[in-house]
Amino acid sequence: MKASDLFDFPASLPFGAHFSPDAAPWEWVTNIAEALKGFDFDGAADAHTDIPAGVSISGQVFIHRTVKLPAYAVIEGPCWIGPEVEIRPGAYIRGKVIVGAGSVVGNSTELKNALLLENVQAPHFNYVGDSVLGNKAHLGAGVICANLRLDQGGVIVNTPDGRVDTGMRKLGALMGDASEAGCNAVLQPGTILGKAAAVMPTMAFGGYLEEGVLAFNRPVVGRVPRRDYPKSTPSVAR
Repeated sequence: MKASDLFDFPASLPFGAHFSPDAAPWEWVTNIAEALKGFDFDGAADAHTDIPAGVSISGQVFIHRTVKLPAYAVIEGPCWIGPEVEIRPGAYIRGKVIVGAGSVVGNSTELKNALLLENVQAPHFNYVGDSVLGNKAHLGAGVICANLRLDQGGVIVNTPDGRVDTGMRKLGALMGDASEAGCNAVLQPGTILGKAAAVMPTMAFGGYLEEGVLAFNRPVVGRVPRRDYPKSTPSVAR
């Protein structure tokens, strides 16, 4: 499996040399730190100059002048945030993060060692660790990209060519372009979603989901009469 099977790297990101389309997609996660290390933070043009007092910034951070910043958030470097990005209140960016143009980092969303390409939506209560989110990838409210196995062992991924030991202890989700995860879904460590693949809400999904495929788990919902009804119904004041 190659990264180009999942992602089209956008020309707007100045890090193309570090993210080969022929590399394994999980290798892009390991290249984030090196890509940021080579960026000229001090000499970068079009940097934001009007930082709200409640936005805490530490380390090497580039924020494009068109970024919409909230009243309060925490941004730790190294970090690069591109044009027309929207950062919402309470966002926590923990370092080694690249956020591509037009993306949304929402309230109480946490990013750590993550690459977001263009127009990515992580708008509500999301955790994205050691992950790559492709162009127009979308996370519903509460989606978690888990990055550490319970036994803390190495992450093995499923691919069309078989199972591969990544050699990585921490690896979150690799979400292909236009892929989605519904509200409160959990993507297990090393999950790979093909382009336009989708995971339905509230699922714990792991492994590989093919391009253009929808994964769902439809539980049986039982219905029985309440034994204490109508006694349990509060009286209505008149």
